Formats: sequence, C-alpha cells, structure tokens
Amino acid sequence: MKIFIFDRDGVINIDKDSYVCKIKDFVFRKGIFEVICFLISHNYKIFIATNQSGIGRGMYTETDFEKLTNYMLNEFKKRNIKIEKVFYCPHNPEDNCECRKPKTKMVENLFSKNDINKNESFMIGDKDADILFGKRLGLKTIRVKSKYPTNIKANYIIEDLIEIKNIIQGEEK
Repeated sequence: MKIFIFDRDGVINIDKDSYVCKIKDFVFRKGIFEVICFLISHNYKIFIATNQSGIGRGMYTETDFEKLTNYMLNEFKKRNIKIEKVFYCPHNPEDNCECRKPKTKMVENLFSKNDINKNESFMIGDKDADILFGKRLGLKTIRVKSKYPTNIKANYIIEDLIEIKNIIQGEEK
C-alpha cells in the first residue's frame, strides 16, 4: 500500500497565527482538493497526522476538534475524496508524550497492521517536526515552504501544493 500523510495546519488549511479550532477560521489551501484527487488516482491512501496542542493547553476541546475534523472530512467527501483516517495528538509539547510529532506513536498501528511500501510513500508538512516524523517512519518527505525555521532537510521543498503532481510523476518514471 502506498500512503500519503498530510499535516493539517499549514498544508491542508491555511495556518493562522492563532489556533485554528473553529469552522469559520478553517480555510482550505489552494489546490488541496485537486492534489488529493490526483494522489488517489495514483493509488495513494490519504491520511492526516496533526499535533493539536491547543487541546492540551485548554484553548479548545476535543469536541471542538472533532467538529472541525468532521467539517473538513465532509468537505472532502463532497468532492468524492476519501481520507482514510485522521490521527492527532492532543498534548502540549511539555507533556513529552509518545504520540506528538516528531515521535511516531500516533501512527504505530497504521504501520504495524498494513503492508506499507515506504519507498513510494510520503509525509508532507510545513514544520521540522513533520519532516522528522516522516523520516523516522522511513517515508519520503515534502516540506511546504512556511514561516517556520528549517533545520531538517526534506526530500522535496514546494511553495504550491500543485507541485506535488510533478514530484509524483517524476517518481513514477
């Protein structure tokens, strides 16, 4: 199985300076629907892995997160896009939990229960934690350029999500 794991904030939706926890603040990034449709047509299973420290910090609840996640998934479903699963860590960094990216526990079951072709699978994110998470899983990594500092080198760096199409087409050659 080939998989593509997306970070949420900054990749699926526009990252705001405050925590995105309300539907009214959730704005899909340009090209996200087109790119995911393209990936599915190339036999990728789509997953989302997101750190949600706002829950651990008491800025919003897991119920708020679930409402927003259901909205997001319904918007994908309206476009015939199947997101296999949304993984999330509700802890703040100080908790030092095992499920917060760049640690990999949040997706352990995905990898232990499925035959994942790591050579053809990807993690895409906008922060070092996302890239390190992908590397620790043995996946190729794509960094979406952002305001965040970069210390971990990704396999690919993009500005526009549509560039993912070129990466996949280049990988298939």
